[in-house]
Amino acid sequence: MSNATCDAVPNLSVPQPVATTHGGIYLERRGNGPPLVLLHGWGLNLRVFDGLAATLAPHHTLLAVDLPGHGRSTASDLNNYPQLLACLPEKFALLGWSLGGQLALQLAAFAPARITALVLVSTTPRFEATTDWQAGLAPAVLAQFARQLQRDYPRTVSEFLELQVRGSVQADATLAQLRAALLSHGEASPAALTTGLELLRDNDLRLILATITAPTLLIAGQYDRVTPTSAARSMAARLPSCELLEIRRAGHAPFLSHLAECCAAIEALLGTADSGSTVAATP
Repeated sequence: MSNATCDAVPNLSVPQPVATTHGGIYLERRGNGPPLVLLHGWGLNLRVFDGLAATLAPHHTLLAVDLPGHGRSTASDLNNYPQLLACLPEKFALLGWSLGGQLALQLAAFAPARITALVLVSTTPRFEATTDWQAGLAPAVLAQFARQLQRDYPRTVSEFLELQVRGSVQADATLAQLRAALLSHGEASPAALTTGLELLRDNDLRLILATITAPTLLIAGQYDRVTPTSAARSMAARLPSCELLEIRRAGHAPFLSHLAECCAAIEALLGTADSGSTVAATP
């Protein structure tokens, strides 16, 4: 695995993250302490976690990952869990946002002995609504995104970013941060966008929730237009060890609009989960 200092990121406290690539998966490491892995959402990249990582770095080793086909990762398979796990410590806490939250749930079910704690931000076990699941987007919405993705994928991503911030008290600033992440670190490939949208349409993780043994924190935005709070409440009732934090006046990216509140809740969970644990080295 190669190691190199990543591009400078403005307005963040030193030390800056160190970039590594393993099996086509690009990730950045910063901080000291028990490891916390960060998985971003559809169409974005690890730059969206800069503020979160910088805030948590004094007490945790943050490992922010570019999902396959996103940012600077050259790997292409979003469903290759062994490939992703090969980049990560033997044991770690795991934070996933949106699509990254679904991947985090699947990783926790696939390799439960490796996950010490789980933070799911704006996550739902099923994005698309069905007759027995009303806490999702209408099928027509995802179908329209899929059609538009084939014609004009930059516009599709831009409209999805706008949907994420609707209702947030910090909508303009949050949208600016999401767009800056894409401009500074790279967009997802069209193939990865198509695959990711298919996962959002087809994934139904409701049955695995009862099998998740890791202590779990759910963070939901009150005005989330993508994954409504009703989905988080349903998940909280099904997960064996779970706390739910609903953030007032937040949209789909509360870790950007309400950074301090999210970090305090994450620290509270990890302070308990990391008790007595040792720091695992990255490969």
